[in-house]
This record gives sequence, C-alpha cells and structure tokens, in this order.
Amino acid sequence: MRTSPALRAAALAATVTVLLPLTGCSDGGDKDASDPSTTSPPRAANAATGSPSGLAAQKLKWTSCPAPSQAQGGGKAPSPLPGGATWECSTMKVPLDYAKPDGGTIALALIRAKAINQKKRIGSLVFNFGGPGGSGVATLPAFGTEYDKLRTRYDLVSFDPRGVGRSEGVECESDKQLDARFQQDGTPDDAAEEKAFLDDTKTYAAACEKNSGRELPFVGTTNAARDMDLMRQVLGDDRLYYFGISYGTELGGVYAHLFPKNVGRSVLDAVVDPTEDAEESSLGQAKGFQLALDNFAKDCVDRGDACKLPGSTADEIEQGVTDLLGRLEKKPVRGLGTRKLTQTQATTGIAAALYSKETWPLLEQGLDEADGGNGALLLALADSLNGRAEDGRYDNSAAAFTAISCADSKERFTLDQTKEKLPAFREASPVFGDYLGWGLMACTGWPVDGTWETPDVSAPGAAPILVIGNTGDPATPYAGAKAMAEKLGEGVGVEMTYKGQGHGAYNSNNACVQKAVGGYLLDGKVPAGGTVCG
Repeated sequence: MRTSPALRAAALAATVTVLLPLTGCSDGGDKDASDPSTTSPPRAANAATGSPSGLAAQKLKWTSCPAPSQAQGGGKAPSPLPGGATWECSTMKVPLDYAKPDGGTIALALIRAKAINQKKRIGSLVFNFGGPGGSGVATLPAFGTEYDKLRTRYDLVSFDPRGVGRSEGVECESDKQLDARFQQDGTPDDAAEEKAFLDDTKTYAAACEKNSGRELPFVGTTNAARDMDLMRQVLGDDRLYYFGISYGTELGGVYAHLFPKNVGRSVLDAVVDPTEDAEESSLGQAKGFQLALDNFAKDCVDRGDACKLPGSTADEIEQGVTDLLGRLEKKPVRGLGTRKLTQTQATTGIAAALYSKETWPLLEQGLDEADGGNGALLLALADSLNGRAEDGRYDNSAAAFTAISCADSKERFTLDQTKEKLPAFREASPVFGDYLGWGLMACTGWPVDGTWETPDVSAPGAAPILVIGNTGDPATPYAGAKAMAEKLGEGVGVEMTYKGQGHGAYNSNNACVQKAVGGYLLDGKVPAGGTVCG
C-alpha cells in the first residue's frame, strides 16, 4: 500500500513481499505451453531493461541469513521452515542509474526458500509486502509458513528494494531526533504550531539529503521495477512470477507497464488505485480508515456489555474517540518511559490497530486505558507503525517511505494549499481527516523532483494479472482494485472481491481467496472476472 507517512509501517506488518533469487535456470516441470504466463517471451524484450549484460549474467552466492540489521528492523536470524528447509540470503548488483547502466552499482539484499518439489518447480515467486519502505528480507520469513502451499512449486523470494534496509538504506535523522519528530504535533492549529511543523519538515528533508543525497534521485518505483526485471534474469526465469501487496501492487503495475511481455503469473492484493494522485489517495485513505473505525465501533456495540468503551451506539463510541483525541491535544498522558501519548501518536496507534480485525481487541483496550490516563498501549501501537523497537532504535522504513514516495510523486503542497484542502479531509473523517490532510506536505521542500502525478500501469499483451480488492480495507480502499484492473487493460487485469475486514485478502486465511490464488499461481487457472469471496 502506499500509505501516508503516518500510516506506513502497519501496512508492512499486514502484507508480504516475496522476491526471487535463484542462480540456475528454472525447471520446466509441467508448465503448460499454452499458458501465456509461462511461455518464453521473445529474447529481444530483455533489451527493455536497460541493464548491462554483465549484470544480467552475475552469479549469486547464497549463504545462511544473518540476523536482520537495525535498518531492517532488528531481531533474530530467520528460523528454519517446516520440514527443515532453511532461508538463504544473497546480494545482487544493480545499476545506481539505469540511464548509465555501465556506471556505478549498488547491492540489493535478497532472501529465498527453495521450492519443496524441485521436479515440478515453476520458478521463483517474488513478493513485495508494501510500504514503500519495508524490508522484504526481514518480512518474508515472518510470513513464510503462510505461503507454504505456494512453495510447493516456487522458490519464495523477497528483497530489500533500493533505499530500504540493507539495500543502500536511506538514512535521515538519529533515533533521538526521530523520537522528537514523532512526538511533534502533526495537526497544527495556530501559527506557532504551523511554523514548528514546517521547520520540522524542512529539517528532515535536509537531513535526508545530507546523509543519503547520492541515492535519493534513484530510489523511485520505476527503478525498483527495473531491478525486478534484472532479478528475473539473474534468477534464470523467462518471466517474472509476482505477488505484490499494498504498495507492492503499484510496483507490480509499473513493472507490467514497462515489461508486459515478461509478466508471468501475478497476484496483486490490497490494491493501490493507480488513477489517484497524492491528494486523492490520502483523501481515499481518510474515508477508508473512517469506515474501518465505523466497523470497529459497530462490532463493539454488537458485543454489548463485553465492550469496554462507553456508548450504546457506534456514533457514541466514535464521539468518545474524538473527545479523547481532543483532550490529548491539550494534555498528553503518560506513555512509555519518558515519552507521553500525544494526540498525533494516539491517532497513529488507532490507525495501526485498524489494519487487521485481529488487533481490534488491542485498540479497544488501548482506548480504554488511554481514557483512564495510561497511554502505553496506544503508544506501543504507534511505535510499531513508525518502525521503533522497544530499545528505542528505529528501522529505516520511515526514511525509505518518504524518499521513495517523493521520488515518485510530483506534487508539492504549500501551506496555504494544504489548509484549503483540510475541510474536505475533515468531512471524510472526523478522526483521521486532519492527520492525513497535513500529511500532504510530506514532500514539500524535498531535494529531488518527483516523476509522475499517477503511475502508468497499462500493460497490453501481458499475461493475466489477478487483482484482489477487500471491501473493508482501510489503507487501500476497495475501489482501487477495479481501477487497477481497468488500467492494466482488457484481458490483463482480472478483478476479484473479498468481503472482509482489514488490509489485504490472502492473509485473511479465507479459503475461497486462497483457492483462487493457488489455482492461478500453481496451476495456471485464471479465476473468472468478478469472482466474489465472502
């Protein structure tokens, strides 16, 4: 998903990216020669990558994976998969600047788990879990068992896109500076607060340029798509088999546009609307998160006395949330350590919990405790979204999110423009409107110009791409799936609906969704357009 800056990291926890690194040629297995997603494209199509033949011929050295770096989120080395299979890691060289493919290179971090049935192996299935800014190398092992059915015939692969984690990760501010930044008021109400907000935006951009200025012009989605096509070649696959989630759907769409003849069986889940610019996308998210909060409040009412929140109707419960945020604006409550729970951090924590119905109980508990003066749980939820570990160190997801988003989007909003748009955001969501409206200024003053207002995802001639929308998705609203399927083109985008809650569909464990996805990726059976799973 391409979320606003404040809503970035939770999407990563709710999604998955698998990229594929194999050095040998893919086994033919029992591929269907009549399936356009598996037959080899003309070799001339590879010239579209702009990558030098020397890099396409590189051999990857696979070794045991180390523990994730702090930029990737920290933690322990990935545990073996069921049956004893181990995760392997490698690095792949890509051009820093594809306009100068024989110039300098950077190294992308990769991870894989080999297919269970090597004799029927189709190829590598590349995942991107969203963000942008999430480490695929750290995320894939966390979700690996959920994709074991797909591993029967694919190597599961993911990577840190350029600017992320161990792939020349963008660096901006120190942990101490980030603590101060996230404690700042993200919805200024007067001239003094507006000045502080603008000064912080300017300071952050300057820090990113100072610490990562060399990489900033080259971390956009178009270059990430080119990296994936080079990866496809290095892994030995004629086509790219792909599973993109959230922002990963945008990346997948851009790839399909650039390399339509190289598209293999692909799935886009939790779909970014490619027709929306930055303002429209943020406004759509305001409506999406408000809908998710509405559904949360209705569920609380339906549980009667078991619900801890005051109010006998959904409107009363939501008014209680609005009142709490208003009180926190004037007087934050104790949080974790010396940090307090502010209005902005509370809003971030609420958003984080709305990404999955499974975390609604935490939201209920966090709101109840914050109302009583204990903001620890909501602040912990906000920390998970902002990439902060318990020891106070941050991963680089926030920096990478901003760098990639601002390398993509041309839009730069002034203070006056932003203030003019706030009423529409407040109308869309009393809780999240201001929060997302002010987020429009994330790229204001950024040292690198953007590339587009909206990405081109038209992909005439590409193999079918399964596009799945969730009716209750807060971060990538349901309408995005229809828009993506239409823009991919007739005979390419195949729309499918999941009537559920939370961000994404496949990881909901809905049997209907997983059967359709598995049927296409494993057997080449394209679901009928308009399929609905409930």
